[in-house]
Amino acid sequence: MVINQRRHHSLVGLSSCRFLRLTLLVLLILPSIFTNHYAVAEEITSEPDASHYAFANYLGSGIYRTSGQSAAVVNIPLGFDLEESDEHLLKLRLTASLGFFDYSFNDLPGGSFPKSVGTLTLTPGIEYHWLVDDQLTLESYVDLGYGHNFSTHSHVGIYSTGLSSLYRFGSAAYSPVWVNRLYYAGYKSNQNDSTEGYSVLKTGVDFALNYDWQWDDIRVEPRLFVAGHWYFNQLKFVSPVGKNVLTSYTYEVGSTLAFSKPINFSAIGLDSVEIDHIGLSYQVGGGLKVWRLIFEFPL
Repeated sequence: MVINQRRHHSLVGLSSCRFLRLTLLVLLILPSIFTNHYAVAEEITSEPDASHYAFANYLGSGIYRTSGQSAAVVNIPLGFDLEESDEHLLKLRLTASLGFFDYSFNDLPGGSFPKSVGTLTLTPGIEYHWLVDDQLTLESYVDLGYGHNFSTHSHVGIYSTGLSSLYRFGSAAYSPVWVNRLYYAGYKSNQNDSTEGYSVLKTGVDFALNYDWQWDDIRVEPRLFVAGHWYFNQLKFVSPVGKNVLTSYTYEVGSTLAFSKPINFSAIGLDSVEIDHIGLSYQVGGGLKVWRLIFEFPL
């Protein structure tokens, strides 16, 4: 199975009309959410601003655990293609990220789910793919977004940019993909006008197992991947209990199921939601432990 290089970043595929309707709905709902929360707070609290939530889109969906706390992140990438040809692809990005404090994998077996949203970020941007040849794809993006912390009633401005290369090599039976990504993300908070950012080099290989099976009219292929993340300036996770966690590196190993064509959820009324991968990974290093839930190309 060959990974569709034009789809591996997209969890949700929307027509432009549906996308615009959804965007307008989000914009209409958000003011009422913020108004309700600001009504109960006359001033910003003195609690530490766990502003690493501003980077949720770039860290990925999953359950993050440090010595001080656990938190869950759910990313919902939305977007559609603006222009496409044999040589390039131009996309509009929009990722909504929801953060839930004090939630861990121990809550899952009992069917316990978060009762409230702790943070929300929206990061729209532009993404460009240069399809150099059948093996090499170069990518770049620019994001400019907004985040809100409901527990401290603070908000942040978010900015990010990055470059990537994806190189397909080796046997078609294993279809390995070598991925390198270099990007920067930063924020500015209204709480004490604090600013922070981090740069990371991510490299990894995703490969098949020379095995697949047919599920209805969809071919399913199990794949494995390994990756390393190196942070040029340490990534800080603010902890309300104990010391903050400063991470300069993490290693990751995981597995996904890749589908020959996207699966949608029209049976439950979510016909706009499509996924082409599903999987799980474990990431560890520098005092951080992450179980990451995957619904897209993992690297």
